[in-house]
Amino acid sequence: QTREHALLAFTLGVRQLIVAINKMDTTKWSQDRYNEIVKEVSSFIKKIGFNPATVPFVPISGWHGDNMLEESVNMTWFKGWTKESKAGNKSGKTLLEAIDAIDPPTRPTDKPLRLPLQDVYKIGGIGTVPVGRVETGIIKAGMVVTFAPSGISTEVKSVEMHHEQLPDGGVPGDNVGFNVKNVSVKEIRRGFVCSDSKNDPAKEAASFQAQVIVLNHPGQIGAGYAPVLDCHTAH
Repeated sequence: QTREHALLAFTLGVRQLIVAINKMDTTKWSQDRYNEIVKEVSSFIKKIGFNPATVPFVPISGWHGDNMLEESVNMTWFKGWTKESKAGNKSGKTLLEAIDAIDPPTRPTDKPLRLPLQDVYKIGGIGTVPVGRVETGIIKAGMVVTFAPSGISTEVKSVEMHHEQLPDGGVPGDNVGFNVKNVSVKEIRRGFVCSDSKNDPAKEAASFQAQVIVLNHPGQIGAGYAPVLDCHTAH
């Protein structure tokens, strides 16, 4: 499963990885076991396409809290992790420091809006509220948006995140809820894509090119085989 997760992450464009080696208490804090795992995991993440020099390896115990927030007294042999990054080399001792050392991604705010819907709620006194994560572009109140593939267009009345209004709108990475005018919950659903009707709106396509990951299949794929396909939030 670790291999599968690493492969999926890489294929989906993730380039920054942290390897936390948990349950070190069960091996009596063994440095040999830690080194063995580092060697094995480095080997398979390298085959996937990651550069192990950019990946911090941290031995931890979640149960005891070792090397999570504070340096462990049980693994004095661990001299800390190092990683190469675009912003220069970084180093630290704990998992928290490794998380803090991740370079923030660029937010593609200049691209046309794409927001795959995760759910659509009907909220009393407010109306229809679609929710989802902004992938590209910006969604803000006053915009006229279109939902593909149905083609329904409507005005966005308000945008909020964590129950707070976003006057400047939602940007890539934000999980937002937005209130729309005159659209019923029955007309839009999970898997639809919201876009700006005035700026390259999302449309249905007759065909498309895709990178497909096959995790497991029945030996051979022939006519009549009907696999499950996931594309953003559509299933």
